[in-house]
Amino acid sequence: MARTAVFAGLVVDEQYQPVDVVYLGQDAFYVVDDEGFLRHIPAQAVDRQVLEAMQENVLANREAVVAGMLEYLGQDDLFTKAAIETSLGQMGEQMKRLSEVGLPQEARQWLGLMGFRVVIDVHGDVVDLEMPGTIEGEPD
Repeated sequence: MARTAVFAGLVVDEQYQPVDVVYLGQDAFYVVDDEGFLRHIPAQAVDRQVLEAMQENVLANREAVVAGMLEYLGQDDLFTKAAIETSLGQMGEQMKRLSEVGLPQEARQWLGLMGFRVVIDVHGDVVDLEMPGTIEGEPD
């Protein structure tokens, strides 16, 4: 089980009501109010779905991500590009570490202000992932 809820404060139910986080022992759970019945969903199950979706999104747009990072850093040299691509290649390991330690409070606040939201149903399935700056489809 997860000892932290990576996306605490960013998860809502299908009615867009905030989902609380509780700890039972050392394990984190998202708590969804199902018409008065509080369903405790292991945070690890929800977080894994979100992290996998984010990883797929980044890898599907790998070239754009690398170009954006190079522009953000203000560097466009071969070594910086190689470092970014190596980092993307190790994304699975980084996601695993993130699931163990969680996101800092400041990062979660920033994501929330940018419009990042995880919508889950009463079973803990991610039904919508609102990520700022993502493209839903090809423009016409």
